[in-house]
Amino acid sequence: MRITGKIEIPEEILLSLKKSEDEFIAELKRTAAVRYYKEKKLSLGQCAVLAEMSEEEFIKYLSNFDASIFSFDNKEELLEDIKNA
Repeated sequence: MRITGKIEIPEEILLSLKKSEDEFIAELKRTAAVRYYKEKKLSLGQCAVLAEMSEEEFIKYLSNFDASIFSFDNKEELLEDIKNA
């Protein structure tokens, strides 16, 4: 199920950014997806869907924001993960 909403964007904003309405909305979705991923509010897969990207594309996109798909709370957790690889 998809939910559709409406937001109002002043035309001068789009003109200043030199973006179409569709480009602006796509950028909003990607920005929200990165934020929710970094805040651990949504999974990688959910964020990829929100950003309208494949998981692989979203992982590459995350690198533009110093966001990693690898997160370890401590050294032991990292070593355990390496051991299990």
